Amino acid sequence: MFKRAFVQLSRYSTKASLPPSKITPPLESRLRSLSQRHDTLLDQLNQPLSPAQLTSASKELAHLTTSKSLFDEWLKHRHDLQELQQLTSDPDLASIAQEESNELTTRLHQLERSLIEELAPKDAADRATSAILEIRAGAGGDEASLFVADLARMYERFAQLHRWRWDLITSSLSSATEESSTKGLKDVTVSVTGRDVFAVLKYESGVHRVQRVPSTESQGRIHTSTATVAILPEPSTVDVDIRESDLKIDVYRSSGAGGQHVNTTDSAVRITHLPTGLTVAMQDERSQHKNRLKALKVLRAKIYEEERMKVQVERRQNRNKQIGSGDRSEKIRTYNYPQNRVTDHRINLTLYELEQVVSGDGLMRVIEPLQEHYLMESLLEEQE
Repeated sequence: MFKRAFVQLSRYSTKASLPPSKITPPLESRLRSLSQRHDTLLDQLNQPLSPAQLTSASKELAHLTTSKSLFDEWLKHRHDLQELQQLTSDPDLASIAQEESNELTTRLHQLERSLIEELAPKDAADRATSAILEIRAGAGGDEASLFVADLARMYERFAQLHRWRWDLITSSLSSATEESSTKGLKDVTVSVTGRDVFAVLKYESGVHRVQRVPSTESQGRIHTSTATVAILPEPSTVDVDIRESDLKIDVYRSSGAGGQHVNTTDSAVRITHLPTGLTVAMQDERSQHKNRLKALKVLRAKIYEEERMKVQVERRQNRNKQIGSGDRSEKIRTYNYPQNRVTDHRINLTLYELEQVVSGDGLMRVIEPLQEHYLMESLLEEQE
């Protein structure tokens, strides 16, 4: 619609500056090479090929098709945006041109994220449709236990919004909760099942810190407490094969609040994986068999995650580079109630939307920038 205007403005318009792009010159060069390779393969498929060559070329072409399509669209929109920006100086066209520029800019950001996702090395664990979520109280006593319960509610609500299945595996009340009406938890372990569950939640692993005035604080002083979150991809029995000879299994009577809740049989189970030293105990069920199955499920996830993290650590050490990786010992996020503030320390992200985040409704506004950051990190690492 602006063709005539382009001709009229070409006499005096200068090259418009485009908004910053996440597609750096090295990435753009790589995308151009992949695009050229895509076109070369298309030409090859029009030539006589042996069955093996045909299969190889077809597979490679299928692998490049998405990046080629995204890159072509990105180039077109960049060109269109540049021309539209030249029109913003024309009083008659500025309003319409600005509106279309905003739409193109939004689409460019979406394309850039898709291109980065396409180029970044894939984490095999991202395919997991089930993950183990563990939350444990850290420093802070009873307030830390209340924070564990708050985080559990946040993630449960987040799971509901994504239509994920939420299955409680085990939980234990804090000592204060057993003696009072407060609802704190020493720890809680949950199985979360659904599409992209680990890919979305994996950067939640680490130490979460809360700063607020406890309800029991008479002087109005702000207390700091912590809780540790771990997200473990749940592997299949094919991914992790546990031999019976590698396990040490102990059974004992479960502890409880007293009365009818005290087991009179050895239903609690503790399983130790001898090669790794990992131990999981389970006592929530009254059946020893059910506790054993739950413990094995958590143990399998822990073994898989330990091996996955070893590969990642070796990869970073080989590159002689340290980046945040969701390590459980790393303080990753602060929830400051007096300031209505949530800060993720890994990417220096601060949102004054604490209530929305803690409710689970706004958590994705923290997770999406993290995903984008680490996708770019992995892509830059691969180029080194």
